[in-house]
Amino acid sequence: MAMSVGNPGGRMSEMNVTPMIDILLVLLIIFMVIVPVTQKGLETLLPQPSKSDRSPEYAIVVQVFSHPGAAPTYRINDVDVARAELLPRLTGIYANRAQRVMFVKSDEQASFAEVADVIDIGRSANVDHIGLMTPRIQAGQ
Repeated sequence: MAMSVGNPGGRMSEMNVTPMIDILLVLLIIFMVIVPVTQKGLETLLPQPSKSDRSPEYAIVVQVFSHPGAAPTYRINDVDVARAELLPRLTGIYANRAQRVMFVKSDEQASFAEVADVIDIGRSANVDHIGLMTPRIQAGQ
């Protein structure tokens, strides 16, 4: 409350802020009620992958087995393949596939150069995504 000094019947030079505070409180209450009601985003339904996409026979796993003093051997999904046949076989497999994903798995004796060679062959066969399977990932299967 403001006190004025001087003439009691004259004009006051202070502003009466009580009506402004009332208006501010009403606006605050209105905004507090409206904000939780407003829509925050769009509800969407994403397509779920079919069960057949998750099946183990869908994934292509190229295995590299190293032998001391001998050339490495290769397998595509447990089928023995010679190194010369890797590129034509992978090209044939991925010719009609929409998802071009390949996994490379090797034993502990395989060198990085042998694994990198399989990755290069996969890239030559137009494979888009190549994943490396580690022992930790293999244990989870």
